Amino acid sequence: MTVRKPLSPLQPLSPLPQPAVGTAWKASSDVTAVHLPQGPLPQGRFPRRVPARVLRQILCLLPLLLVSVVAVQHRSVLVEGFAHLRSAEWPWLLAAAGATCLTWVAAAFTRQGAVVDRLPRRRLLATQFAAGSANHLLPTGLGAGAVNLRFMTVCGIPLARSSAALALYLLAETVARLSLLAGLLLAFPGALHFGTLLPDGAVGPLLLAVAGVVVLASAVLVLVRRLRTAAVSFLRTALCELRSVHARPSRALALWGGSLAFPALQAAGLVLVGLSLGLPVPPVHMAVAYLAATVAVALVPTPGGLGSVEAALVVALVAAGGPAAVATAVVLAYRIITVWLPLLPGALTLGALVRLKVI
Repeated sequence: MTVRKPLSPLQPLSPLPQPAVGTAWKASSDVTAVHLPQGPLPQGRFPRRVPARVLRQILCLLPLLLVSVVAVQHRSVLVEGFAHLRSAEWPWLLAAAGATCLTWVAAAFTRQGAVVDRLPRRRLLATQFAAGSANHLLPTGLGAGAVNLRFMTVCGIPLARSSAALALYLLAETVARLSLLAGLLLAFPGALHFGTLLPDGAVGPLLLAVAGVVVLASAVLVLVRRLRTAAVSFLRTALCELRSVHARPSRALALWGGSLAFPALQAAGLVLVGLSLGLPVPPVHMAVAYLAATVAVALVPTPGGLGSVEAALVVALVAAGGPAAVATAVVLAYRIITVWLPLLPGALTLGALVRLKVI
């Protein structure tokens, strides 16, 4: 029989030996230490952010580069258009240039009418001039929309309300253009011969294509929940902005008055150019031809409608009773005045607005 020894009481643990004052711990020879680099990291190893100043300078020069590219691509159109301008009557051309300048004023009124907040007038007008240039360098509507959206955001308007104001502007401009066209067609039913505008058998496929796009968009909204939620939220914001704008008579008058004046001034510019070159078409018929052509090419995603607008205008003026050669000369001269002459100053203005942080 073994006798167990009684357990000894627990002894307190002895403290770890501490180094003497002035000495430092040394790593054991069995431990591999990882030495971190001291000082600044070598360049080129990690991606560096582009300074905001450099990025802004690039954005200032980008419009000029795009203008040069577009001008080189359409140099034959420019040469022919300036040749037609030399044979035109200058008083009518000056009046057409004045109507073109007034379109920017009308656009500024419409932009202000689409939002309740008061926008700075001079900056708003300069932005519309620059937006016209941007609209001819990017697919239709994207350039002007991006410039105005950025301008409203810089002015302190939230992005949701700025987007709603942009949608309200597009809606008002579309309704006004279609209303002018419908009113003129009712007053002058023989202004256009629609049989020459569309080939035989083209109406049916065109309507089917439009119906297919509508059905596809509706199906996407129904099936994709996240997209449907975003669309409903945007629609609520747009309706709230619509009610707020129409609660103030001055804003509603600016919105709808500018929306009606904008296409009317554009059509007046074409009429004045037609008179300067002796196009044998009544002025009202020329205005109807312009509105019909611009409505027809509204869905064509080309920068500023370059190419598509010219073709549609020539076809519409011929359908209104004008000779093809004179109609082509009128369209080229009109596009020189309304697109190409303001393009470079508009690009310079756009660069200046970016540099001044207006947009």
